[in-house]
Amino acid sequence: MTVPSTTGPKGFDWFRRFAQRFARSVGSPWAFAAALAVVLAWAVAGPIFGFSNAWQLIINTGTTIMTFLMVFIIQNTQNRDSQVTQLKLDELIRAVRPARNELVNMERLSDDELLDLQRQFEDLRKRAEAHRAARRRLGDQAHRRIDDAAPF
Repeated sequence: MTVPSTTGPKGFDWFRRFAQRFARSVGSPWAFAAALAVVLAWAVAGPIFGFSNAWQLIINTGTTIMTFLMVFIIQNTQNRDSQVTQLKLDELIRAVRPARNELVNMERLSDDELLDLQRQFEDLRKRAEAHRAARRRLGDQAHRRIDDAAPF
């Protein structure tokens, strides 16, 4: 069974819109304040209900249900954000002439291939650092010569 597309009027586009709005809402300071108010109200109600099992069950059930549902909302927004970021990076790779276009579909590489690429980039970083350090040394030497030759 295939999952309907998340785009277009017939797919799950409504869920994408809902998930984005909901994630934005529950990530706000107001949502935190509301959650804190609920927990404080629950704590204050403890002595009234004699700290009974039902009193404990209320907060346990509520938080469990919210956590369960939030996993799907957060995962949906994270998947979408990752996909958008990947597409932007793919476009940058295609737009930069010396870039290696085979990196566009890196997410399909095996773990060994990714490790090999990571090593290549680490070597590039080390060479760039060595080059930068050499330029700095040469620049310092040139400045010393100019300072030594200065008449003042």
